[in-house]
Amino acid sequence: MSDLFYNAAPNATRIAPPLPEPRQYPAKPGQVYLFGTCVLDLFFPEAGLDAIRLLEREGIRVHFPQAQSCCGQPAYTSGYTEEARAVARAQLKLFREDWPLVVPSGSCAGMIRQHYAELFKDEPATLRQVQALAERTFELAEFLLHVCKVELKDQGAQARVALHTSCSARREMNTHLHGRALLAQLERVERVEHDHESECCGFGGTFSVRMPDISGAMVADKTRALQESGAAQVVSADCGCLLNINGALEKQNAPLRGQHLASFLWQRTGGSR
Repeated sequence: MSDLFYNAAPNATRIAPPLPEPRQYPAKPGQVYLFGTCVLDLFFPEAGLDAIRLLEREGIRVHFPQAQSCCGQPAYTSGYTEEARAVARAQLKLFREDWPLVVPSGSCAGMIRQHYAELFKDEPATLRQVQALAERTFELAEFLLHVCKVELKDQGAQARVALHTSCSARREMNTHLHGRALLAQLERVERVEHDHESECCGFGGTFSVRMPDISGAMVADKTRALQESGAAQVVSADCGCLLNINGALEKQNAPLRGQHLASFLWQRTGGSR
C-alpha cells in the first residue's frame, strides 16, 4: 500500500523510509512466529495455512499467537498515530521470545520493520523492544529464500504467471526480488513481464475508499496489463492487492485470478490440503 496515496488524508504527514539496507541473515532457526495479518486471516486463511506448511516442511516449528490482529498500518498511514500505537503495542506483547517473526505480507512486514520505530521513538524502553523485533522480522518469501535457503522442486504443469508485488512492499522489503527468485526455481513456470508492474494496484487501504474513482482507474490499468501479458495466473505476496485485483477481474468477468505466493509454491511443489 503506497504511502503516496495514504498521504491524501488531511492529517497524514508520512515520509517514506529509505530503501532497505542489505541484511545479515541468520542460520535457519528451529522455531518461528507467524504474523498472519488481518486481511489474510479474514479473506485468505488457506494462504496462512500454506505458509505454515512451507515452513514446517523446512523442519521449523511455527507459533501463531491467537491474540494477534492488525499490524496497525491502516491507522498509521492514515494519520491516526495514537490508534496505530495502541494496535502495535498489543502486537508487541505477543512476540517476546527471540524467534524470527515471519510475515506473509511485505507491506505488513515493512510496517513492523520500518515504521514501528517511528511510533515509539519517544518511549526508549519500548523502542529498544521494537528495534529488536524489527531485526528479526522477515517477509515470507525473503525468509524462505535467504534463511531457509529452499530448493524448490517443481511438480506442476507448464504455466505462465505474472507476479504482482505491493508498491510499499517493493520499496520497504524488496519483495519483488524475493518472489522472482523463488518463481525462478520452478522449472515449468514462466514468469511473464507486464506493463505497470511496479505501480500501485489502487488499493492503498483507505485510499480506495476515500478516492474510489482514482483507485478504480488504477486497478483498471493494472488488470488490463495483467490480461494483456498472456499470463494464465497472477501470483502475489500481498492479500490486500489480491483482494483488489481479483475483485476487479471478477467484475470484468475475466477468467484470470490471483493467488497468494504461499499457496502457489505449496501446490507447485507437491503439497496438498
